[in-house]
Amino acid sequence: MQNVLSLILGGGRGSRLYPLTKQRSKPAVPIAGKYRLIDIPISNCINSDLNRIYVLTQFLSVSLHRHIANTYKFDPFSRGFVEVLAAQQTNEAADWYQGTADAVRQNIRYVHEDGAQEVLVLSGDQLYRMDFRQLMATHRESRADMTIAVLPVDKAHASSFGILRLDDTGRVVGFVEKPQTDAQLEPLHTSEDWIERRGITGRGRPYLASMGIYLFNRDVLIELLNAPPLATDFGKEIFPNSISTHHVQAHLFDGYWEDLGTIQCYHEANLALAGDTPPFDFHSPNGVMYTRMRFLPASRVSGASMTQCLISDGCVIQSGTRLERCVVGVRSRIGHKATLRGSVVIGADRFETDDERAENQRRKIPDLGVGDGSVIESAIIDKDCRIGRNVQIVNRKSLKDFDGDNFVIRDGIVVIPRATAVPDGTVI
Repeated sequence: MQNVLSLILGGGRGSRLYPLTKQRSKPAVPIAGKYRLIDIPISNCINSDLNRIYVLTQFLSVSLHRHIANTYKFDPFSRGFVEVLAAQQTNEAADWYQGTADAVRQNIRYVHEDGAQEVLVLSGDQLYRMDFRQLMATHRESRADMTIAVLPVDKAHASSFGILRLDDTGRVVGFVEKPQTDAQLEPLHTSEDWIERRGITGRGRPYLASMGIYLFNRDVLIELLNAPPLATDFGKEIFPNSISTHHVQAHLFDGYWEDLGTIQCYHEANLALAGDTPPFDFHSPNGVMYTRMRFLPASRVSGASMTQCLISDGCVIQSGTRLERCVVGVRSRIGHKATLRGSVVIGADRFETDDERAENQRRKIPDLGVGDGSVIESAIIDKDCRIGRNVQIVNRKSLKDFDGDNFVIRDGIVVIPRATAVPDGTVI
């Protein structure tokens, strides 16, 4: 095993995926039906022989803690662990995490206590597969103080990322956060021949974007976190400020990578995984993505039509229903003659019994799942929602961003927050 400590920033302040939950915390957000986003960085660590992992979260999410505790169990003789560290108000820090760097600073004693000489800092909102041993090799061979993973992008995408400028050895000598003009982009242009000499196709992608994946020498990390004025964020402060004072090296990466920190990116990535040629394989021989073992029955589909869909375990999809480009999470129940297009249904934490459904009818509340005759388009239905019969969730007014009583719209995508009940006949 590698002598590296991994820190996954899994629940920062002001999460951009906030509409997926009524809590301010970031729960174990699902991806591709049965997985959780947090499974991705943890699996990448395990596949890279890294087994000492802390997950730093703003609040103690019960679902996240339960998922990690029930999924990642190591041999007691291996010293391996995956442990959640939630923000706490103490005498030293009377506030919640103010950013990614502040989150690590508030938990710095765990870095001191561990014997690792290097610390890997990762995000919990990304979908990718990376062998961190290659990142470590770049870091050690260059004798860097800090190494950052970068991805070649074209000019159209460069304005959405922090873009780096390198010297011929791959050392970072410049950085601009989300450059918007040609004048800003010109000095950041990297020779496509230089990129290709490193085994990566650079044609049409001459800009190197930060992936938010950092490897630090432990003492350097501690020094940077304690330097006044105290920085709160790695990407906006620690990394740019260290370029002129420390040896910061770039590690080139060219696999699939998506930041799923916004509703639009999360929605699009899920639907892409349901396509005929999905861009990401969870069971690649280059590294399996692990998740919790659930002892659920096979899904039951009765006379329904499905095109380009992912259907998770324990689902019931009834006759006459049509699903097009959908991801359906565990224990989902979809009634008769419903239509779902381009939507993500997260699923449910439990099954309802026949007696409970009879009680729902008496109380005039919808059952868990999607009711008969409902139409849902370009939407995300969060966990444990109750969508009644003949409901239309279609963004009828074509709104881009809006906050309703029991829904929100972000980038034109309707989000029904967790455990929301939408009455029969509702039109959104």
